[in-house]
Amino acid sequence: MFSPTTRKNLWFERSMATIASIGLIVSLFDLTYLSCRDIYFRNLPIVVRAYDRFKGIEPHRETERYLNAVAQLKLTVEQTGLASAQTQSWLQELASLSVSLIQNNPFQVAGKTGNLEQIKNDVRDRVQNPSARGAFTTFWSQAYLTKAGWEREIAFYDRQIEPLLVTNYYRRLSQSGNYVDDFWQIDLIFIGIFTGELLGRVFYIRRHNRQLSWQQVIIRRWYDLILLLPFAQFLRIIPVIIRLQQAQLIDISLVKSELNRLFVGQIVNELTEGVVIQVLQQIQGAIRSGQITRLVHSYLNTPHIDLNNINEIEVLIELSLEIVIYRVIPKIQPDLEAILRHLFHKALSESPAYRNLQLLPGIGELPAQAIDRVVKEVSTSMYTALTKVLEDPDSAKLSRRLAENFSQSIGVEMQRGQTVIKIESLLYDLIEEIKVTYNSREIS
Repeated sequence: MFSPTTRKNLWFERSMATIASIGLIVSLFDLTYLSCRDIYFRNLPIVVRAYDRFKGIEPHRETERYLNAVAQLKLTVEQTGLASAQTQSWLQELASLSVSLIQNNPFQVAGKTGNLEQIKNDVRDRVQNPSARGAFTTFWSQAYLTKAGWEREIAFYDRQIEPLLVTNYYRRLSQSGNYVDDFWQIDLIFIGIFTGELLGRVFYIRRHNRQLSWQQVIIRRWYDLILLLPFAQFLRIIPVIIRLQQAQLIDISLVKSELNRLFVGQIVNELTEGVVIQVLQQIQGAIRSGQITRLVHSYLNTPHIDLNNINEIEVLIELSLEIVIYRVIPKIQPDLEAILRHLFHKALSESPAYRNLQLLPGIGELPAQAIDRVVKEVSTSMYTALTKVLEDPDSAKLSRRLAENFSQSIGVEMQRGQTVIKIESLLYDLIEEIKVTYNSREIS
């Protein structure tokens, strides 16, 4: 259970978090208002009527004149009929307004030129006239409306043309030459609330933590400063999320841990990539400068300190032999037998006696069977002999001596000038290929 003081603080934090959330929603509404205005116009016209003034939006006189002319035409037809002189006058007026609509493009200010193009395309398709001016002149004529049917054509206008006209608007300019935007009048309310709250928090924290400076206290509430910036409306989502978390209205611990994991993982990957490339470049530099060669010479010619009474090179050779004999050879034994069988067959096929023997009925297959048996026995015997080398104590002593002599011989050969140069060149090229492969993999 919460204590009274804790409940009071939690109530205050939740209240301020709620106000901050409302401020964020209002800010996002303002940022997206122009792009979503058509949706609000169709579904929430009261919102449009109330908020247009903050954006300096008012009906465009030219499209309003067009809409009013159509309304007068409907009234005139209803009162006097389609063939009356008054109707003809309004039809001529609409034909003239249509030409003006095409020439002046009153949709440009609102960024709705696409609406005008849609209107022209719809009218052209309706009367089957490729010219926009000719199509409007035909559409607003007594002959066409009488033939096509007044009710049918005016329903087409109400359904497809009028919705595109009514969403157009004019936006006033301020003295600075920019479009009018009075959202600051709303935003100032929230900025005032959070300015007062921040000052109260700073004085409260400073009074209970005298060891903190004013700057340190403000830094503790750095995210609240975003709420005071009128030009950083979208960034207000940061303090809002923090406040909702502090007020225990949401739990973002899982999201935060996941973001931390992704962030840290990205850093680790980038650091790993940089370290790998740097290490490879350092090795290349050491090879090119001869440091590797000098290191090998120094190791082979200088008595080195033995920390564990183990000759690591000999142990590595023995371990390699164990891996090759016990794990590698059993897996590749069928391939080795296939090579031996091929060699035997090739050698025998070159013998005239073997070719003559294959011609004899019932005997031609015997040499091939014999070869298979010989190959099997040879491979089995070789593998058995290799395993005994590792398992027999005397053979083990001989193999260790072989490893020692092998390492010494390798060391001597490694010190020969041409051999070292070739090895250095190959190693340098190999590392360069590894770098290129690594970079291309990261890019892909």
